[in-house]
Amino acid sequence: MAAVVVGWRRERFDTDRRRRGREVVEARDAERRRLERDLHDGAQQHLVAVAVKLRLARSFVSRDPARAEQMLAGLEHDVDEALQALRELARGSHPPVLTDRGVVAALEARAERSPVPVSIQAHGVQRYPAEVESAVYFCCLEALQNAAKHAQASAIQIRLEDAGGELTFWVKDDGRGFDPKRAASGSGLAHLGERLVALGGRLDVRSRPGHGTTVIGMVPWAATIEPRQDEPKSLRAATERV
Repeated sequence: MAAVVVGWRRERFDTDRRRRGREVVEARDAERRRLERDLHDGAQQHLVAVAVKLRLARSFVSRDPARAEQMLAGLEHDVDEALQALRELARGSHPPVLTDRGVVAALEARAERSPVPVSIQAHGVQRYPAEVESAVYFCCLEALQNAAKHAQASAIQIRLEDAGGELTFWVKDDGRGFDPKRAASGSGLAHLGERLVALGGRLDVRSRPGHGTTVIGMVPWAATIEPRQDEPKSLRAATERV
């Protein structure tokens, strides 16, 4: 009997050790993925904005030197912001304005630095759990940066709405558009919805050549967030309105 008990305890110990080992590996993988997402959605987007403004400044060098000089002077501030984003990433923190004032204020701060004019409308939006605000902010930010970098847009619209327990957003540009069926699977658009899906949300990208692009998404913000198999009503309503 003693041998049976010892054997059972040893087997249980080995099982618990393997389980803890798997948990450690899974935790490390989750942290690595989080860092990859934050690096892509945060610091990288700051650097993309710097690159876009550099190209614009270069185009003004010969025909409008004063405008080029003004844009180059502003780039110093943009580079400082990119460095700050990297420092925040190293500390594992969100942008301070997102933490302190919420997703609308954070997007307004980004819109002020956009090389393309951006208008923002918000209806019933309040403060939400940090993971919800982070997901919506970074999705809108990437859609904004994609429009500025690739779409050749002259204007971008961002709308956010609290639809009864679901935070819905859409980012629309008047750029050249594209064929979603031909978009590269590894493009930034494929990455857009990862945070939303992880929270039980959804994402939809609507575009066609010559007619701009609209990115529509939602994420539930209730205390218990579970993935849904059916399409949320608020996402369907948002799509219909767009």
